[in-house]
Parts: sequence; structure tokens; C-alpha cells
Amino acid sequence: MPSSSLRAVTFDMDGLMFNTEEVYSVVGSEVLRRRGHEFTLPLKKEMMGRPPKASFDVMIDWCSLDDTWEQLRDESEVLYIEMLDDYLAPMPGLWELLDALESAGVPKGIATSSQPNLVDVTLSRFGLQPRFKFILTAGDITQGKPHPEIYLKAADRLGVPPEEMMVLEDSQIGCRAAAAAGAFVVAVPSEHSEDHDFSVANLVADSLADPRLYEALGLR
Repeated sequence: MPSSSLRAVTFDMDGLMFNTEEVYSVVGSEVLRRRGHEFTLPLKKEMMGRPPKASFDVMIDWCSLDDTWEQLRDESEVLYIEMLDDYLAPMPGLWELLDALESAGVPKGIATSSQPNLVDVTLSRFGLQPRFKFILTAGDITQGKPHPEIYLKAADRLGVPPEEMMVLEDSQIGCRAAAAAGAFVVAVPSEHSEDHDFSVANLVADSLADPRLYEALGLR
């Protein structure tokens, strides 16, 4: 183990590990185009980081849609899977960070607001499931981010107090959830979240390759 008070790491997935926020933008744009609406940046920011029901409820309210959130979810799932091969890519520094954590024996998990089937199809593209101790999804919680439930469960699965767990997040809502759980919060903004409020974060990193992230974990 490295020389740090942080003994474990939990990753968000969308926008943090992969550029899936870009995929969701294309999906959201197509879903609303079919209904005569535009997927605006303010709407996207309001939906970002929320669990499926809460996210689609925002879309319904903003655009006064007649659809149920389940109908929007099902349609979006089909589009998401169709578009993965053309759009999906890992975020800079992901592979190197995973290798470094494994070399140092630091346990790691995933805690995402996404639905289990979409998490599985995304991670399967790179065979990543075996590299994580656990994968928590929207199906494992009753209260979504920014509630701390998912990160409290993550700390329990990792067998460490929350304050000894680093959480890597790209959204304001996700960082709030991690901070509320008492974790060490590292915000890694993407182009979709660079103007979010990350004041609750212990560190705002430039990317997953940021040396300060490694230093906090005692890996350098």
C-alpha cells in the first residue's frame, strides 16, 4: 500500500472514466429532435450526474413532454447502445491510473448513477469489470446523487471509513454526494462540467493523469 491516509478509490463512470457525457449529448439531442425540441446546454447541465428517473423527469419538466420517464429511458438506451462504437473512448490517464493503483495494491470500485445494463455494456467494451472490487449502479440505491448513499455503500464495500476513500468525480452533483459521505473528493472536470461548482472538492484535477492526484494517494 502507498504511504497515504487514503487507502481506497471509488470512480464515477460517466464523464470521468469515459466520454459518455458526449454520447448522452448526442442521444439527448436525438430524443428531443424527434419531439421538436432542442437539447440545450442548461438542460444538459441540470440532468448531469442524476440517476435515470430524476434526470428524465428534468427533461420532461423543461420541455413539457407527454412521455413517461420510462419511455424516454427505453428510447435513450437503444440510441446509446447504437452509438457506443462510434463515440466511446476512455478519458485521458484512465489506463495509467488503473495500472498504478493495481501495482500499489489499492482497492477500487465504481459508483455511478447509470443503469446497470448501460454500465455493463460500457465497461464490457474494454473488459473492465474484473479490475474493480465492486460496481454500484442506480439499481443498488434508493436515493441518487447528490445524496451520499452510494458513496457510503462504496466505503463499506471497500472496508474503509469514508474519510480514507478517494472519490473521483466529474460533476457538481457527484462531488456533493461524495463530500456528504465524508470522502476525500477529487473533481476531474470535463468539457461538459468545467463551469460546475467544485467548491466542496479537496482537489480539482486537470485530468486523471494529474500528478497531484497521485501524490494525494502516496503513489509518487
